[in-house]
Amino acid sequence: MRQFIGIDIGGTTIKGAVVTGDGRMRSRIERDTSPELGADRVIDSIAGLVRDLAQGAGLSLTEFAGLGFGVPAFLDAETGYVETAVNLGWHNVPLLGELQQRLGQLPMRIDNDANVAALGEARAGGGLGARDVLCVTLGTGVGGGVIIDGKIVRGASGMGGEIGHVTLEPDGRCCNCGRRGCLETISSATGIVAAVNARLAAGHPSSLRQEAALSTRVIFDHAAKGDEVASAVIAYAIDRLGLALANVGTTLNPQVIVIGGGVSQAGEALLLPLREAFANYALPRVVRGTKIELATLGNDAGVVGAALLFMEGH
Repeated sequence: MRQFIGIDIGGTTIKGAVVTGDGRMRSRIERDTSPELGADRVIDSIAGLVRDLAQGAGLSLTEFAGLGFGVPAFLDAETGYVETAVNLGWHNVPLLGELQQRLGQLPMRIDNDANVAALGEARAGGGLGARDVLCVTLGTGVGGGVIIDGKIVRGASGMGGEIGHVTLEPDGRCCNCGRRGCLETISSATGIVAAVNARLAAGHPSSLRQEAALSTRVIFDHAAKGDEVASAVIAYAIDRLGLALANVGTTLNPQVIVIGGGVSQAGEALLLPLREAFANYALPRVVRGTKIELATLGNDAGVVGAALLFMEGH
């Protein structure tokens, strides 16, 4: 069976693995990204990780069927040119060319990290068996990827699937994209923590005040115990997520919506009210035909999906 190397480039860590054509990982390596060192040093580290994976597999780089890379960036998937990667501090980086300089003229594909995570979940995770999948990642931000007939929907300018930047509150909090009221400002881990902090600053009583540090796990725990601030913030974040998914779901009619990222670790506490919200806002026929499931690949979705860029559409 053909083997690929998949690399998931994150703002904190770079993860890589040798992956078979059916999405099984053979080996895995992870190291710090250290974006403060600059693009050249990070790309050096990526190239080194690729070589280490090949050496660990006992293969030369030319024996792999392809190298795939997922990047948290606005980019051109055809040319591998990164326009902006906020979490990496990159602007106008010809990533494909830089990697080819370091690794040689090997088969390489590069795509947005949310797209490759969606492909990974669709081919080997929570969307396994479905051809039409919407994958949403709830982490520091809200990422989205759309798979239709087994292929990533990138759109005319590579912005397909950017559900995190659907506007839900035109006068809401500022988003990192420069606009206001994006879904990301409400339903991401960052948005949930910010909403709780705003309520605490306004003087609302809450058991959360006793916590040294806030996280979505902590907030979900307090919501389960009946804390009013935690419960209200979580309920609103899930309701707005359900509304956004209903709008996208009614437009695309996917078979499966897969929810991943750190916030998804809340499990049924997230999934059950999310399904209810989706049912409240989407057309009944869409609701009946769409399953909402938790991601199953966890932090490996991007690695697997990056490798499977070479299997896209098959």
